[in-house]
Order: sequence, then C-alpha cells, then structure tokens
Amino acid sequence: MTIVEHIQELRRRLVLALAGIAVGTVVGFIWYQTAFTIGQFRIPFTSTDVGPLHFKSLGELLKDPYCQLPPEMRLGGGEGAECRLLATSPFEMFMLRLKVGALAGLVMSSPWWLYQIWAYITPGLVRKERRTTRRVVTAAALLFVMGSVLAYFVVAYGLEFLLQIGDETQISALTGSQYFGFLLALILVFGVSFEVPLFVVMLNMAGVITYEGIKDKRAIIIMSLFIFAAFMTPGQDPVSMVAMATALTLLVEIAIQICRLHDRRKANERPEWLDLDDEQGSGPITASGPIGSAGGIGDVGGIDAPTSVSTPTSIQPGGMPTASAAPTTSPISGPTSVNPPAPTQASQMRPTRNSRPPRPHGMIPETPMPTQDLRNRPTSDFDDVL
Repeated sequence: MTIVEHIQELRRRLVLALAGIAVGTVVGFIWYQTAFTIGQFRIPFTSTDVGPLHFKSLGELLKDPYCQLPPEMRLGGGEGAECRLLATSPFEMFMLRLKVGALAGLVMSSPWWLYQIWAYITPGLVRKERRTTRRVVTAAALLFVMGSVLAYFVVAYGLEFLLQIGDETQISALTGSQYFGFLLALILVFGVSFEVPLFVVMLNMAGVITYEGIKDKRAIIIMSLFIFAAFMTPGQDPVSMVAMATALTLLVEIAIQICRLHDRRKANERPEWLDLDDEQGSGPITASGPIGSAGGIGDVGGIDAPTSVSTPTSIQPGGMPTASAAPTTSPISGPTSVNPPAPTQASQMRPTRNSRPPRPHGMIPETPMPTQDLRNRPTSDFDDVL
C-alpha cells in the first residue's frame, strides 16, 4: 500500500470508530434515566425459567454507593427520605447526563473501536506478533475491568470515612458533578493501576528484568505499592489506599511467579554452548607437523605440498613463441632467461616530437598543399576587425 492508501485507510477506520462511539453515547444518554425490565423467559435447551429481570438506570447504578451511606450523612436524608444529589446550576443536570452518557458510550462501544484499531495495524504484523498483541490486549482489558469493579465497591467505604470527618459541625451536601467526578476518577485510577502487573510481565518477556533480580526485593516492592496507592487514590482515604495496595500486591506476586516460569522455560531452551567461555567453546588447537608427516603439509587432511613448475617456452627473435621440448620436472625450478627480440631498423630510429609514424605499405602519398605568402596580402586581420 502507498502512503496515500494508508492515510485513506486510517481516515476510514477513524470515521467508523467515531460513529460507533456516537451511537454508544446516544444509548448511554438514554440509559442514564431509563430503567427497563425483561420478562420471564426460558433458557434454551433447558426447562429453567429466568426472570423477570430488572435493570436499573445508569444514574441509579452510579448513585447506589452514595445511597448506601447512613441517612444522617446526606442532606435531607431522614428516615424514608429519597436519595438524591444536588444541582447548583440550570445546566448542571444536562451536562452531567451528557458527560456520563459519553463515558458510558465510550465503554460500551470499546469492542467496536478497538476492533478498528486492530484491523488497521494487523496487516503490518506477522503471525507471532498478532498472537502476542491479542494476549496483551485481552489481559489489559480484564485487569482494567477488575480494577473498575473493585473501585465501585470500595467507593462507598471511602465516602463514609471522608464525610464523617467533622460531621459534628458540618453536613455534607454533594452535587452530582462532585460525586460523579470522584467516582469516575476512582474507577479510572483503579483500572489503570491494575495494569502494573502486566508491565512487570512485559518487561520480563523483553529481558529487561529477571526473576533472580526481583525475587529478593519483595519488601521494597510492597512498600512502593502502598506509597503508590496513597498518592493515586483521589480521596486519600485509608480504605481505598489499603484496598488498592492489597490488590496490587497480590497481582504483582502473581506476575513475579509468571516471570519465574518464563525464565525457567527460557533457560531450558538456551543452548549449552552459549554459557561456555571462549577457551572451552573453541576446543584445543594442535600444532601442525612437518611436511609429509601425519597431519602435516602434504598429508591427507593437511595442506597439499607444492607441485613442480615446468620450464616456460622461449621467445625467438621473430616474436612468435616456439614449441619447447617436453617439460622436465624438478622439485622447484626457476624461470629461464628470455632472449630479447632482434633490433630492427624501425626500432633503432629514436622518435622525436615532430616525427610521424611510418606510412603503411600501398597507400598513395599525400600531396603537400602550397604555402601562401602572407607578405603580399592587401589588408591585415586588424582591418577586418575594425
């Protein structure tokens, strides 16, 4: 494909991905305040009836952790009071619904736009790279979902801890933007933080870190994870920090064991000669024997002895080589003297700068052109110029 075709393909994939996100945003906008129920139905090929199934609206689903707080921690939250969030501006409810619907659409349409990215980069990958990329993307998606689910169940405990600080002098009155911002930030932080074990495994696969290098540093790793959780949790409450750090410690330990299995398999597949030093790998080198001895020059397996050189032919004065007698063999014979050609009359003439080569036989001699007498000219060359 040419560069123009690549750009056109990228534009087409981007348009399809944005169209899928737009459709998901519309669905999320409608689902934000719409609950639906699926009637009773039977599972195919069985006699088990399921239902009716009631699905809460997206707003109620995200509001549940806040509604789990004690009623006295909410504004107007008496016994039997309805759980609602505040809105302090006319457009706050609409903008909040639009933002939550867009995020829900981005999540719901993720299989579609991830497929568009995959379809664009797949033609440039080989089979092994495709398999590795598929595994990494699947593991990353599962870890992100696990972190998001944990954050959803932890947010209620974190809010309860934060809202009871100074409750004797204040009463909490959370707006929808504040609460949903806190909830979505916690979900995003937990989801991204759960990718740390995957990065550990990828670094081990690339040969950057090894199991032998990190197995004795578990105490430092655990302490670093707790510090990381303390800085990453948006509420800075100990419940969220401990939950994140504990989950990350468990996942990192699983990643370390995966590194151990990978290093063991890699060591078994490594050839033994790669671990030898230069002297052991090359083997002993024996000196060659004399000429004609076993293993020496001229013997089988050694360097062949030089053969005899025949006497070269002599060059006669006529310039043509003559057939020499039968060559006589000698161990190593030097070249004989070469007789120089007899000097001829042409060769005895020393060429000068004005001399011409001899004219070939049979050619008609050229007639010299008469020389013009320039002294009798009527005008000069300067007159022509003027």
